[in-house]
Order: sequence, then structure tokens, then C-alpha cells
Amino acid sequence: MDNYRDTAATPFAEPEVPASDLPDTELAGAEAVVRILPVAELHLHIEGTLQPELIFELAERNGISLPYSGLDELRGLYEFTDLQSFLDLYYANMAVLQTEQDFADMTRDYLARAAAAGVRHAEIMMDPQAHLSRGISLETCVNGVASALATSVKDFGISTMLIAAFLRDLSEESALEVLDGLLAMNAPIGAIGLDSAEVGNPPSKFERLFAKAREAGLRLTAHAGEEGPASYIIEALDILGVERIDHGIRCMEDPDLVERLVADRIPLTVCPLSNVRLRAVDTLADHPLPAMLAAGLNVSVNSDDPAYFGGYVDDNFAQLETALGLSDFDRSRLAANSIHSSFASEERKAELLDELNRA
Repeated sequence: MDNYRDTAATPFAEPEVPASDLPDTELAGAEAVVRILPVAELHLHIEGTLQPELIFELAERNGISLPYSGLDELRGLYEFTDLQSFLDLYYANMAVLQTEQDFADMTRDYLARAAAAGVRHAEIMMDPQAHLSRGISLETCVNGVASALATSVKDFGISTMLIAAFLRDLSEESALEVLDGLLAMNAPIGAIGLDSAEVGNPPSKFERLFAKAREAGLRLTAHAGEEGPASYIIEALDILGVERIDHGIRCMEDPDLVERLVADRIPLTVCPLSNVRLRAVDTLADHPLPAMLAAGLNVSVNSDDPAYFGGYVDDNFAQLETALGLSDFDRSRLAANSIHSSFASEERKAELLDELNRA
């Protein structure tokens, strides 16, 4: 199943402004000015890019009454105590997504903002079960997102892959049923993932799901070691056979696991602003990213759910520069890691690495 939108099929459209000539960007309130580098974004939930303004726009379009008096009240709810408090709002706001056009508009908004942040390749997760439970068909949500991704290279200079992410707090039987539906409709997905409430829902719960996806030729990734223990990372690797770990910051609690991850160059898609907003770490200054880099781990920086967590990839880099003083070498290494860790073709990776070297 060839679902990667490769440059062989659609020639890569160079941005009008070469990456090496992109201006410096500064995050409001931050002291550091950070050069935008071309990166791959590997940990991004498309539903998490739903900005408050678009929520109200789609609600009006679809005749949906929101429980918020306005943008200020909605934004005031974006203070989370843990992962579950975020998920409650995240799922509630999805109610405005009703039509293929809604999903397409949300996706195009993300792509436009990602292009400005230096993203040149994006592997985008979508939660089909969350939409099916609302009475939205697979065809509506998948085709809506895919229609925007189909022209992402031409319109935004971003190659893309769509990842079907499964909700770990639901049953494996539910996930298998949805995967069957995706395969039956030949959905343009290139990988599967595992997300939502981690605690109490170990990766081993989904062994059959990942085996079936592997047999179908799909790539494999899973959230592990965010709120859940380091042992969930081991399960994801040994039982699910994933190629990449989303988050993975709690690996630092297990020196033997760190040694294994370094030796095998397992990618960890770290989301610093998300970790702070969800209280996985107290502040960016406390984030384990410097220790992870020092240990030789294959980490990249991603935005996760940028509409909820205060920033896109460039915002993450800018705030990391302020809080941690990342060196130019570390920022370049993080960008290169993102490209190497992507599921893009080797040809596309070579293009991106060349662009990074020129930048």
C-alpha cells in the first residue's frame, strides 16, 4: 500500500523564498531569536490544530451551539492539569467537524502555519474512532483530511503522510474494526499510531492491531512514556514492534532502556511545550531534552497539539532557546534527526537533508 505522497509522483515545489534566506523569527515575549530550519514534523494530531477562531467559524457554518460565550472564555479553558483534562476539551471541540470541507479547512490551516514554521515534511495523525463515535463516517473524516494533503507539496512545499491513530482507552476490537474499514476503503494512510489516555492502557493491549497493520504494509508508531512508565516504551518496541516512539521522555528513568534506544537509534518524537502544558514536566527549564541529547538519543522536536499547547514547531524551538539555550549544533541535530526519523522515502530525505545543509 503506497500511501506516501512522494516527490516522484508530485515534484517537490521549492518555496518562493529559499530556506537559506528565510528571516529570523522571534516568539513574542522570548529573548532569543531563532533561525528557522527545515524540519520534518512527526508528532502532530490534526484535530489538535483546531484553532479557537476556526472552532467558532465551523460551529456557525454547521449550526452548532457552543457552550462558550466567546473566544476569551474558550481560551481560558486551555489550562490543563493533566492529559485527561486536555482530552476532555479536545474531544468536545471536535463536535464542529461535520463535513469533508471542515476537515479539509482544518488541515489546510495547519499546513499554511507549518510551512511558515519551516516544516517541509509532515506525518499527520488523525483519530478516526473519535469521529465515528460522533456519527461521522470514515469517508468524511479521511477524505476531508486527505483532500488537503493531496496538494500539500504544490500548495505549501510540504510532503505528507497520513497516520491513523487509535484510541488506547477503547478496546482492541474497536480498533481492529476501524482498521478493517480503512483497509477496505483503501484509505490513503501510511502508518498507524496509538494515542489518548496512556495510564492504565499499556501498548500490549493492542498486539493484534499492530500485527495486522504490519501485515498490511503500514509503518508503526505509538505514544509511550509520556505519562505512562518507561516499561510502556519497552512494550511498544517488543510487543507492538513499533519503529518510532511518540514522546518517550520517561525513558530517562531506565538507564538500560536509554542504552538500548541509543544503540538502536530508535526515534523519540518529543513535544516540549505539550509536556509543560500537560504537567509531564514543570517548566521548560526542567525538560529532559538536554539530557536526552547528551545521552545520544535520537530525539526530534514536534508540536503535538499546537492549538492547545501554545505553539507550533518554530514556537517550540524559540522557547527552548530561551529556556535551555540550545546551541546551533543542537538545533541542527534536532532538525536532522527529524528528517532521518521520518517515514519519507530515501529520496525525499536526501532532498530535505540537502536543504538543511544549505540553510
